[in-house]
Amino acid sequence: MKSLNRKAFRLTVMAAGVAGVLGAGIPAASAQQVPQGWFKACTKQEDVDICNVQNIVTAGNGQLITGVSLIDLRGKVNRKVFQVTVPSGRLVQPGIGLQVDGGKTQKLDYVICFPDRCVAEVPLTDQIVTSFKKGQQITLTSINFQNQPNPIKITLSGFSDAWDGAPLKQSDIEERQKKLQDFVAKNNQDFAKKLKEEQEKAKAGN
Repeated sequence: MKSLNRKAFRLTVMAAGVAGVLGAGIPAASAQQVPQGWFKACTKQEDVDICNVQNIVTAGNGQLITGVSLIDLRGKVNRKVFQVTVPSGRLVQPGIGLQVDGGKTQKLDYVICFPDRCVAEVPLTDQIVTSFKKGQQITLTSINFQNQPNPIKITLSGFSDAWDGAPLKQSDIEERQKKLQDFVAKNNQDFAKKLKEEQEKAKAGN
């Protein structure tokens, strides 16, 4: 039983981490360049079918801000979890607060931290899914190392379609990943160009 629990935990963390990269959201100003919002990705790992409905919010440089995953494992391991991923440098004890619209805040405890991100989770219940379908937005609040709350608001528009609809095809996921990589690469090039221009201006000023 313990080995199955370890396997379930490993698969859910892997589902949030790997699939999350493929669905990274981009700020609204760039929405036409890269797809964003809720989507479903399904895959098979060993003898377990994994479906993940998710929404990932990133900064303009591709850095993770917040990732939301509703993960369903079926097969040799059966488990449903709701996970939220945030950058590292968080106070662990407060966990992450989940609020749907103006409702009561639910606490999600952290289960693991990596050098670049921390993951909190609770069991995925029908109540969570129903509240997401009926709600307008969720607010996810973590506490940073300066003891300051970092609330992130994510729209629930499109959640029901992603939850009830078919998963993305592998080709769609690959195209989504490529567009994200191209966008981040262009941002990095633009930043490097601006930096060089500023350096040249500074030299000319001297």
